[in-house]
Amino acid sequence: MDATTLRGNATDAIRFWEPRRLVYNALLAAIVLIYFVMNYPASKAQLTVDGAQAVFLLAVLANVAYCAAYLADIFAQISGYRELWRKYRWVLFLIGMLFAGIITRFVAMGMFVGSNR
Repeated sequence: MDATTLRGNATDAIRFWEPRRLVYNALLAAIVLIYFVMNYPASKAQLTVDGAQAVFLLAVLANVAYCAAYLADIFAQISGYRELWRKYRWVLFLIGMLFAGIITRFVAMGMFVGSNR
């Protein structure tokens, strides 16, 4: 594979995945906010510097995990299934969002629901 093809595939991957990162982050933020509000005022106890750092760390890790899609995307684009992949790669996005949403829900429950006890 030449550098031009790799560059084109990487550019195509960025064009597809980066606009969707906003949706991904909005979904995860909404889940955290819903659990925070549902357990308010007990969840207010988590509004500390340590709590904010934990949420920031988890947000960064969620975005690092999001980058795993680039590996699958570029690999699929350099295969013989490029056109089929480009047509259906939104499925990977949906599965990834579902997976990340479930993990975020469990983490938010641990952070905020536990504060009601």
